[in-house]
Amino acid sequence: MARILVAEDDPKQAELIRRYAVAEGHTVAVVGDGGAALDAVRRDRPDLLVLDVMLPGVDGHDVTRLLRADPGTAALPILMLTARAGEDDLLLGLDVGADDYVTKPYSPRELMARGRALLRRHAAAEVEPARPPLRVGEVEVVPARHEVLFRGARVDCTPGEFTLVELLASEPGRVFTRDQLLRRLHGAEGFVSPRTVDVHVANLRKKLEPALVRTVHGVGYAWAVPS
Repeated sequence: MARILVAEDDPKQAELIRRYAVAEGHTVAVVGDGGAALDAVRRDRPDLLVLDVMLPGVDGHDVTRLLRADPGTAALPILMLTARAGEDDLLLGLDVGADDYVTKPYSPRELMARGRALLRRHAAAEVEPARPPLRVGEVEVVPARHEVLFRGARVDCTPGEFTLVELLASEPGRVFTRDQLLRRLHGAEGFVSPRTVDVHVANLRKKLEPALVRTVHGVGYAWAVPS
C-alpha cells in the first residue's frame, strides 16, 4: 500500500481523507500548512500528495511549483483540492503541475478513486523498461531522466507536459485527438476536462517554441515535422 501525505488546514476534511485512506490500507500523514507540506515531502518522500490549494503560509499552487522545480520531487503524484469550481481556477492547478484535481465539496469515494488512479499510473511508469532517448530536430527527450532538452538546454516540464512532448514528438506529423492525448495523460478514468490538453500545449509552446506543436482545428495537435 501507499504512503500518502494530506496537506489540508481544515481538520475535519483532513480526518475524513485520512480515515478513507487508512481503510484502504494506506499509511497517512497530515500537515496543515504549505511549509510543513514541503518539509514532509522532502523528508519522507510519500507516494502521493493530496494538496489543498488554500493553505496558510505557502499556498498549494506555490507548493506544487516548488516541488516540480526540484528534480528529487518533480515526479511526485499530486492530487489537488480546490473550493473554486471555475474552470480557469481548476486549469491553473494543472498549469502549475498538479496531476489531477477535485473540487469541494467532493465525494470521498471519488477522491480515493482518483488517488488510486494516480498511484497506478505512477507505479506503472516506475516498472516500465527504460525507453531510449528521442531526438527530433532541436528537441531531445530523455525518459530515463524525465528530461526535455531544447537546443541543448534543460526545460523544466511538469509530468503532464513531459508525457505530451514524448508522445507527440515520437511521431512528427501525426495528428493526435484531444481524447487520445487525454487518455495518455489520465488513463481511462476520464475525470478531467479536455481543456487540460490545451493548457499543457500552451505551456509547452512558451517553454519550447510555438511552431513545434501544431494545432489541427477541430481535431487536436501534431508535432511539426523537422525541416
